[in-house]
Amino acid sequence: MQFKEIKKNILYAGMNDSDRLIFDELIPLDKGTSYNSYVVIGNEKTAVIDTMYPKFTKEYLNSFDENGITKVDYIIANHGEQDHSGSIPAMLEKFPDAIVVTNATCANNIKEMLLVADDKIKIIKHEEELSLGDKTLKFMISPGVHWPDTMFTYIKEDNIICTCDFLGAHYVFDDVFAIPSKDLEKSAKKYYAEIMMPFSLVCRKYTKQLKDMNVDMILPSHGPIHTNPNYILDLYEDWTDEKGKNLVLLPCVSMYHSTEEMIDYLKEALEKKGIQTLKYDMVTGNLGDLAIALVDGTTIILGASMVLANAHPAAYNTVYLASLLKPKAKIASFIGSYGWGGNLFGKMSELLAPLKLNIIEPILVKGKAKAEDYVKLDNMADEIYKKHKELGLI
Repeated sequence: MQFKEIKKNILYAGMNDSDRLIFDELIPLDKGTSYNSYVVIGNEKTAVIDTMYPKFTKEYLNSFDENGITKVDYIIANHGEQDHSGSIPAMLEKFPDAIVVTNATCANNIKEMLLVADDKIKIIKHEEELSLGDKTLKFMISPGVHWPDTMFTYIKEDNIICTCDFLGAHYVFDDVFAIPSKDLEKSAKKYYAEIMMPFSLVCRKYTKQLKDMNVDMILPSHGPIHTNPNYILDLYEDWTDEKGKNLVLLPCVSMYHSTEEMIDYLKEALEKKGIQTLKYDMVTGNLGDLAIALVDGTTIILGASMVLANAHPAAYNTVYLASLLKPKAKIASFIGSYGWGGNLFGKMSELLAPLKLNIIEPILVKGKAKAEDYVKLDNMADEIYKKHKELGLI
């Protein structure tokens, strides 16, 4: 594998994984993903920033020989998760004089998860620097994007920053440099939704920090390199803003269509009022598409059928995902239909409670909706319109 020069003596040593269909055994991937590693060659020392997903370790190590790199002095671990650090043990075997450089939290993770010995790790502090001769690495400990052990590595003389998972995308590419497109934006947004949205406040902090630094390039650990940093930073400013869009999400599971008929009625009523809606099938839908929608949605109205005496399992799965991702939504409610009884909304309400949403009175019907139920749906549409207007969305 031929390394690609990003700037003089800074090489891209990453790999595409076009065959990977799902990440973290949770979210389907549209474009596969990449695992990015960077080689920084100073006139005295050489450092590798992040390594490789274990599946590709052999090919990754062979590529150092192919590119004439016979000595590595430092292995910089920006984060301990194995899609970035998994090849560290093999790298230490290949380059036995190398030292792993990382922060204290990440060092503990690497020792526990990869069994790297204490004497092979150098622990650095926030804003500490490491000289490679004519290149200097400065470390910025950045917990919360997305693990407590995350840090960024800034290459001072080149004004380039390696941000690990922050500002990444699950995306494969031929050209290592980002070419703005709808596909790339969607991949970056899905990546943000799945991985970074639970930490939106921290993401907002580091987005501003990097804007203020006015770096020339952003080198993430997944997805292409940003030679126009404001492209991805502007997107993150929007995604991390506390204010949502004039959008109502309508996730739905409906065994005999009674619930779906009510969701469809509400959808039409909202759209007549100028409110954008997105209906999502909780059984056949792509969780990644729902995650993307959760970045922008202000209101979530969940439609669910009963299974025995409780909500359909697909509804629980969706509510649980939303509770984990901590979207910016402000308003929620439930619509449902039952056959013989049970507790349709109770446990789902408990799951959503930590989000502190403004709950509109739910609508629960036996069998199909009647005339009085459609009046309630009209009233729900009116209430949503009123709340969106109060929030300045209309």
